[in-house]
Amino acid sequence: MEAKKTGLYDFHVSHGAKMVEFAGFWMPVQYTSMLEEHKKVRTTVGVFDVSHMGEIEVRGPKALEFVNYITINDASKLEVNQAQYTAMCYPDGGIVDDLICYRRPDHYLLVVNASNTDKDYAWILKNKMEGAEVKNISDQITQIAVQGKDAEATLQKLTDVDLSAIKFYWFREGELAGVPMIISRTGYTGEPGFELYFDKKYSMEIVEKVFEAGKEFD
Repeated sequence: MEAKKTGLYDFHVSHGAKMVEFAGFWMPVQYTSMLEEHKKVRTTVGVFDVSHMGEIEVRGPKALEFVNYITINDASKLEVNQAQYTAMCYPDGGIVDDLICYRRPDHYLLVVNASNTDKDYAWILKNKMEGAEVKNISDQITQIAVQGKDAEATLQKLTDVDLSAIKFYWFREGELAGVPMIISRTGYTGEPGFELYFDKKYSMEIVEKVFEAGKEFD
C-alpha cells in the first residue's frame, strides 16, 4: 500500500526535509540535524507535524457510557475542555493502544497512535454499543505540536484565546490565525507546549503563520 501524505507534505518537501515512511505516512525525520532541532525545542520552540495520529469521534446519548466501557480510565470525571490520558485493553488485559480522550461540549474525541488507527477503529466498532455513534475523522484533520518554552509566546500572537489560562491536559476551542481549532496544552516532549487540531485544508496556511510568529525565537 502506498504511503499517505499529510496536509503538510508539500511544505516539508519544499523546505528540504528528509522524508521517511512511518506508520503508513511520509513524514519528515529531520530538516537540518536531529541534534539541532532537539536543542531548539529544549531552548526555544519547535514545530512537529503529528497529523499521522488518528482522531475518532464518539457521539450520541451513550457516548460517555461507551467511552468508559472501551477505555480503562474514568471519563465521567472529565469536565468540558479537559483531556485524559488513557488506554484501551483486550479482555485479557493486553493493551490495544494508549490514547488521549478529549471531552468536547457535545461529544468525545479519541486521539490514537498512527500505526494503530485502523486496528483501533476496528476494535471500537466491534465493541460499539447502541446509542453511541463512532466516526473516524483522521483524514480530515491536521495536528501540529508547537513545543518549547517559547511556544506560548509564539502562538499567543495568533489568537485571542488566553493561552496562559489553559492548564496541562486542558484545551480550548477557538480561532488561531482566523481558523477554528482545538488548542490543547498537551505534548510528549517534556517541554511546555500545545497541540493544535484543525481542518486539513488549512494545513499550509496555519504552519506558515506559526513559523512567521516564531521567527523572533530563531
